Amino acid sequence: MRWFSGFTLVVFLFYACSPAKTVQSSSGPAAPAAAPSRIPASRMTAEVEELLKQPGLQSAQVGVCLYDPATAAYKVNYQGDKYFIPASNTKLFSLYAGMKYLGDSLIGMHYLKLDTALFIYPTGDPTFLHPSFPDQPVIRFLQKSRGSLYLLGGNWQDKPLGRGWAWDDYNDDYMPERSAFPAYGNLIRWIQDSASGSFYSIPDINWEVRFNTDTAKKEFHVQRDWTKNAFEITEGKGKNSELDVPFITEGVASAATLLKDTVGREVRVYTRRSIPSARETGTIHSRPVDSMFRPMMYNSDNFFAEQTLLMTGYKLLGQMNDGSIIDTLLKTDLKGLPQRPYWVDGSGLSRNDLFTPQDFVWLLDKMKNDFGLDRMKRILPTGGTGTLRSYYRQDSGYIFAKTGSLSGVVALSGYLITRKDHLFLFSILINNYSGSGVTLRRQMEQMIHQFRDKY
Repeated sequence: MRWFSGFTLVVFLFYACSPAKTVQSSSGPAAPAAAPSRIPASRMTAEVEELLKQPGLQSAQVGVCLYDPATAAYKVNYQGDKYFIPASNTKLFSLYAGMKYLGDSLIGMHYLKLDTALFIYPTGDPTFLHPSFPDQPVIRFLQKSRGSLYLLGGNWQDKPLGRGWAWDDYNDDYMPERSAFPAYGNLIRWIQDSASGSFYSIPDINWEVRFNTDTAKKEFHVQRDWTKNAFEITEGKGKNSELDVPFITEGVASAATLLKDTVGREVRVYTRRSIPSARETGTIHSRPVDSMFRPMMYNSDNFFAEQTLLMTGYKLLGQMNDGSIIDTLLKTDLKGLPQRPYWVDGSGLSRNDLFTPQDFVWLLDKMKNDFGLDRMKRILPTGGTGTLRSYYRQDSGYIFAKTGSLSGVVALSGYLITRKDHLFLFSILINNYSGSGVTLRRQMEQMIHQFRDKY
């Protein structure tokens, strides 16, 4: 075996009642006029009642909203004002922030140019050197530049891992660190070439690598140390294998290290407070925003969602900090939400996130009005695609929605076009279920089909 390096997600009593009085919002569904301490009557249908009878849901918490924007009325509003852990449905809020404030194109970097040096201001763009985006305008610019390169990290005011994230997932590819200047998605791709008995990484690295001598283990595995960029490789007995493992970003230090080989010269981290006066300032755009938003929603990409929220913070506040930008959004653009959420991260990895089904319906209506339904349909997966690839195949082109999954959590919120060509907005949040998540999603799918046929 040789070592090579190369670039190489109870049925309650049902009773009929008149809808509660509402107050109209200019940018979303009407919110209940009752005081928050009062519990508005739930509007349930036979489809929801049937769902609640299914195995695994008798002791679960379930919220279902089906909203008709044409009449500003809920067809279903079962526990719609109750708080749930939404998992990746949280990404809808990050998506709104990005669509509202990031413009048409992502900013790859800002720069200050002197005669003998170039100062790079990171903007949080997660597509920089990302393997899914071969076109790299920032790299082309840096390779053509002259003089010393300095990378600044003073606009970073947050922590690499989000609040409430499971710390022992640090080695998994769905939980890379967040940073001011991401590179390669903040992941190292490790590749085992069984034919030659060699191992290599993309990108090439100079960090510590060691091998596990336990030959009884049959699966290829790479384990990073908790506190440093040191990686232990376990050789697999099968065919060629690839693994993406998060690295420790160390502010912008790791990015500077990884940039060195790419741009062909050293990139230094600038730590002084003052910067000399520059003769030229500028901005490099990397790509259209929707080229990132689409895979973010189709693949439920946690990293893209986290960085989207951080980029929005930098654009509005001049700093990358989840708490600051979330508080700002809730006090401004999102102040009309029916219930104020407890929102802590961009991706929904945190179980501290708490939203209501009514919140998601309100947001979906606002996004439709602000950005247009056609654009939302291009960004959100439909039946048979993305995270809906195994579901809603007969409804392909009629449902556009974001999934959400954690242990004991299933969520789905989006747009539904019925057989009568009528648009509805819906949100289904389920917490603390038992049994199979796949079975539960099939039961949700059946309910959505019934809604589509009924309305």
